[in-house]
Amino acid sequence: MLRCAVLDDYQGVALGLADWSAVRATSFREHFGSPDDLVRAIVDHEIVVIMRERTPFPAEVFARLPNLRLLVTTGMRNASVDLDAARAHGVTVCGTAGGSTSTAELTWALILGLARHLLPESAAMRQDGPWQHTVGMDLHGSTLGLLGLGRIGAQMAALGRAFGMDVVAWSRNLTPERTAELGVRLAPSLDALLAESDVVSVHLVLGERTRGLIGERELGLMRPTAFLVNTSRGPIVDEAALVAALRAGRIAGAGLDVYATEPLPPGHELRTLPNVLATPHLGYVSAANYRIFYREAVADIEAFLAGEPVRVIS
Repeated sequence: MLRCAVLDDYQGVALGLADWSAVRATSFREHFGSPDDLVRAIVDHEIVVIMRERTPFPAEVFARLPNLRLLVTTGMRNASVDLDAARAHGVTVCGTAGGSTSTAELTWALILGLARHLLPESAAMRQDGPWQHTVGMDLHGSTLGLLGLGRIGAQMAALGRAFGMDVVAWSRNLTPERTAELGVRLAPSLDALLAESDVVSVHLVLGERTRGLIGERELGLMRPTAFLVNTSRGPIVDEAALVAALRAGRIAGAGLDVYATEPLPPGHELRTLPNVLATPHLGYVSAANYRIFYREAVADIEAFLAGEPVRVIS
């Protein structure tokens, strides 16, 4: 029976959400922060299941895992896996489906939390502090700016409209036909969207054209009363520039679920700034998503063992 390592099972739930009897599965709840730690833990395993991009698999890791034959990633896209290196070392890479609503739901929770100051108000209640010490922002009638109008962006557009917001969207390839289909406005430029939005929400794929898209200049275009929300990928926003803008009060606050380094290091300023509502990359962390991820991971393993791999990523 082949050995299977299930990595970054932070909550310790993976082995209970699917039938892993086809392999000798071991769950690793701790995050391996270095390639040395990772290789030392899994070098004897022929199959590895990874959760999204929690643990990267660059070429150097594949080179040090001579027994590895199958790598399963949750989702059908994982920028942290070197597919060329996997191919060169004879490793098959497969993916899974995933739920379609959990990230938009969390994004909206962050927006509501920021708009109504839920974190400081809740903390004041717990500490017998001041009663009603903030004034909330009304979402109805304000402007929601969406960077990206794909699957999640489209859900966000529907939520914004349901809350009575004026929704405007931008991405480099966005067309008037797409925005009209979803009942939102097409911003003439990124700069224009940033300047007019009360809430800017990021829903773009990380790539060469989007890495660092929101930097010091772009943050400077936002209103001082505006919020930035990022549940996509941390490096789309220049983290140092964001910290500086938040520290100086150049924007009202940020709702963040993704970071340049994950897990976010202890003591990082984004953990403590009072105008940040931060969550530990929970966008995809839901019961329905996990059931899909792990059950399809097992199906990938069984198909591979039968000599007929499915959902192969190349």
